[in-house]
Amino acid sequence: MPRNTPALRRVCRDCDGFARAAIATGTRNSDGTRTTLRVDCPACHGTGTTAPAALAHTGR
Repeated sequence: MPRNTPALRRVCRDCDGFARAAIATGTRNSDGTRTTLRVDCPACHGTGTTAPAALAHTGR
């Protein structure tokens, strides 16, 4: 029987878990493939998850 347990990590609210995007620049390499840039989510740094609010560091 399934058990309801709280998740230790949450999905990032900025990227919805899709932490890396590949952006085509429009140019082609010499072998015919597209040149792409890989960009990580700035909020979760490419992990797709965030720590729960109770574990977040607070203070000065």
